[in-house]
Amino acid sequence: MRTIKIFDTTLRDGEQSPGASMNVTEKLQLGKQLVRLGVDVIEAGFPIASPGDFDAVQQIATEVTGATIAGLARAKELDIKSAYDALKHAPQKRIHTFHSTSDIHLKYQFRVSREEALKRSVEMVKYARSLVDDVEFSPMDATRTDIGYLIEVVAAVIEAGASTVNIPDTVGYTIPVEFGEMIRKIKERIGDSAVISVHCHNDLGLAVANSVAAVLNGAGQVECTINGIGERAGNCSMEEIVMCIKTRKDIFNAQTNINTQEIIRTSRLVTRITGIQVQLNKAIVGANAFAHESGIHQDGLLKEKMTYEIITPSDIGLTRTELVMGKHSGRHAFKTRLKELGYELSDSETETAFDKFKRLADQKKEIFDEDLEALVSEEVSKIPETYSLVELKVESGTNLKPTAKLRIKINSREVETTANGDGPVDAVYKAIVDITKTSSSLLKFEVKSITGGTDALGEVMVTLEQDGKKVRGSGADTDILVAAAKAYINALNKLTPKK
Repeated sequence: MRTIKIFDTTLRDGEQSPGASMNVTEKLQLGKQLVRLGVDVIEAGFPIASPGDFDAVQQIATEVTGATIAGLARAKELDIKSAYDALKHAPQKRIHTFHSTSDIHLKYQFRVSREEALKRSVEMVKYARSLVDDVEFSPMDATRTDIGYLIEVVAAVIEAGASTVNIPDTVGYTIPVEFGEMIRKIKERIGDSAVISVHCHNDLGLAVANSVAAVLNGAGQVECTINGIGERAGNCSMEEIVMCIKTRKDIFNAQTNINTQEIIRTSRLVTRITGIQVQLNKAIVGANAFAHESGIHQDGLLKEKMTYEIITPSDIGLTRTELVMGKHSGRHAFKTRLKELGYELSDSETETAFDKFKRLADQKKEIFDEDLEALVSEEVSKIPETYSLVELKVESGTNLKPTAKLRIKINSREVETTANGDGPVDAVYKAIVDITKTSSSLLKFEVKSITGGTDALGEVMVTLEQDGKKVRGSGADTDILVAAAKAYINALNKLTPKK
C-alpha cells in the first residue's frame, strides 16, 4: 500500500488568506501541533517576503522537529539563499522553488520566452540542490501550461536535482478528469524518478476533487491547508483529502501518516489563531458535520450508526471530555492535562494559566477542554503588552444610559476613565479609545460561545485597522463584556508594540 505524503502549507499559503497573518509565537504553536497531527512536510513560510517571515521560518526550523521544514523561494538566487539561511538548522529541510510556465504568465507577467523560463528553472534547481539535499520545484500555473512544454520542464528539473515536482493548479482552473489525465501523462514520462506533488486551489470548488484525481493517477504528495484556508477561495482541505483516503482505502489502495484524531484539535487551533471561522456545513470539521435532524436519519442512527455516518466523530478526535478538575485541583494535574492537549508552557506561563483556570473554576459549573484551550491559547499567543486591562465595570439596562468605568495599565502607569455609549460594548470601546487615544477603526466584531450553558466561556474577536494595517485581537471570559475589552486591547497591542 502506498503512503501519500501530506505537505501542509497553512503557515505559508494559508496565512495569505486576508486577515490570517500570524505572529511568530502563533506559528510555532501551530507548527508543533502539525507535527502531532503527523504531516510529512511543513511549509513554514516565504523567507524573502519580509524579516518577520524569515524569523518565523528560522525559529520553526530550529524548534519544530519531527517533520521536514520547507521554505518557499522564487527561482532567484537571493530568494533561494534566504530560504537556505532560514532553514539551515532544521534536521530535515527542503527548499521549494518555483517559476511560471504558462504562456499567459510568461508573456504578461515575466515577459520571458519558454526557453528562458526553462533555463532559469534548471539553473535555480541546481543552485538549491547545491545547498540542500531535498529540493522541490513547482511550474506555476501548470494547469494552463501546454502539456508538452510542461513535461519538458518537469523532466529537466528532475535531472537538475529536484526530488519532488509539484503540479499546481494555481488559479483553480482545472477539473478532475482533465487534471487526472495531466498527472497520468507526467507519471508515464518520469516514472519513479521523483515524487509528483499537487497543489490545488479552490476557485471552482474542486480543490479536493482535483487532488483525489491526481492521487488516483500517480501523485505521491498532496499540498493542502487546515480548514482549506488560503489565497482567494482557499486550498485543498487537509482534513477532507486525508479522510477521503482513509475512508475509501478500497479505491485509493493508499494511506497517509496523519493521526486523524488530532484533526479537530488542529482545526480549532487554526480558527482561534486566524479568526477565520469554519462554515457550519464544512465537511469533516464543521459544527453540522455529524449533526442529524431528519427523522429517517435519526431512526437509522439509533439502530446502527453506520447507516448514516461514514466517519465516526472519534475518528477525527471529536470528543468532549469533561475535566474532572475544579478549584481544588493542583498544578500537577493541571499541567498534565495541558500536555495531553498538546500544550507545553514555561513555568511562568503555567502559573498565569493556572491562575486563570482557578478563577474560571469558581465561575463555571463544568469545565471542558474547549474552555481550557481558549484560556491557554490566550496565554501562549501573548504579545508584548503596552496596554493591559485592570478593572472594568459596566452599567446597562432598561432606561439606563450604558456606562463603562475602565481602568487600564499603560506600560507601568494605571489610567482610569468613564464613557457612555449606545450599548454596553460601545461604552467599553469608547472608554478604551479615550484612554489609549487610538486612531484605529473597528472593522469587525464577532462573539461566540465556546461551550454550552448560561455560564459558557465567551470568546470575542475583533479586527482593527490603523494607517492601512489590519490586525485581529481575541479575548475570552465568562463575562462577554470583559472578553470584548480583552479582544480590543489585544488588537491594540499588535498595533502598538511595546518599546
